[in-house]
Amino acid sequence: MSAQPVRVGIVGAGLMGRELAAAIGRWSALEDHPAHPELVAVCDTSPEALRWFDRITSVTHKTTDYRHLLDDDSVDVLYLAVPHHLHERLYLDAIEAKKDFLGEKPFGIDLQASERIVNAIEQAGVFARCSSEMPFFPGAQLAYETIAAGALGDVIDVQHDFLHSSDLDRSKPINWKRQAEFCGAIGVMGDLGMHVAHLPLRLGWRPVTVYAQLSDLVTERPDQHTKRPTPCDTIDNATLLCDAGFPLTLRTFRIAPGHMNTWRITATGMDGGVSFSTAQPKTVHRFAVRDGRQIWERFEVGSQSAFATITGPIFEFGFADAILQMWAAFLAERAGALDGRFGCATPREALDAHRLFDAALRSGQTNKAEPV
Repeated sequence: MSAQPVRVGIVGAGLMGRELAAAIGRWSALEDHPAHPELVAVCDTSPEALRWFDRITSVTHKTTDYRHLLDDDSVDVLYLAVPHHLHERLYLDAIEAKKDFLGEKPFGIDLQASERIVNAIEQAGVFARCSSEMPFFPGAQLAYETIAAGALGDVIDVQHDFLHSSDLDRSKPINWKRQAEFCGAIGVMGDLGMHVAHLPLRLGWRPVTVYAQLSDLVTERPDQHTKRPTPCDTIDNATLLCDAGFPLTLRTFRIAPGHMNTWRITATGMDGGVSFSTAQPKTVHRFAVRDGRQIWERFEVGSQSAFATITGPIFEFGFADAILQMWAAFLAERAGALDGRFGCATPREALDAHRLFDAALRSGQTNKAEPV
């Protein structure tokens, strides 16, 4: 297959921008991909963040003004990786400039911003997707395929979590993700919620109502520079008890003792079940009833995900591999060559996630189940 060159620009040169740079550097690990990306431009307001990209020889354009990238005809695709309060203006400007992009979740600081973004995408006809890499783990793919194939029969119960322990340390300095002004009233749901909404929405599970338990556990944190206590006014942990025709429990925790970055799902039905956790990335459990006996069987998955790579199938899969797979899916779908593989979260899925989070906020206020 002849790969189509794609020139990529990054707005937001932080952690995830650097992850994209690393993924593009590993692009040759993919077998027969329809696109050949090259990172050519980077924007950030921090000169120090921009300096990191000096090591990427293909980057010829570094700027502190993102409009320079929107006006640059040598940039085909953008990765928009900025705090939530900047999403609406940046995404709308990118849409107006007719730039295709992959945007960071949650696609707007709140439901109203997300509605404006998604409406603009659909009217302009640009190709846009929302960042969500965890479902590209091979074990997550197998869980999705098992459920999508109907192997569970009538669904009984689904529990889906994304768990961090990064905020267990009360002395950790405050940052924008811990301030509602910048991350939104939805708090942890904006940062982690797409990770537990992507698969359910792709499977067609649409919650009708949600009862939410929202926890603001650490109410202040030290300022990074002055060390003075600063209000930390966001939701740290969220548990959403959803009625999707069956109990669907979605948990996003910044304070989950014992977990570093755990994405996990367990789904059971009348005919079967499946369970996967990134805490054990090579292990998948499947449930079946055989000869009247209930059996959970354990087996291992290897390195291969949605897009084949040169990596031997016996080896382990990790976060950097998930980033590579997500971008492979994004650029393949943009080229019209997804060919039935699992795709990135769509703008509509991001909007549906926002509707769920908005209902969860209302539930937190009324202490009762709210319509989604």
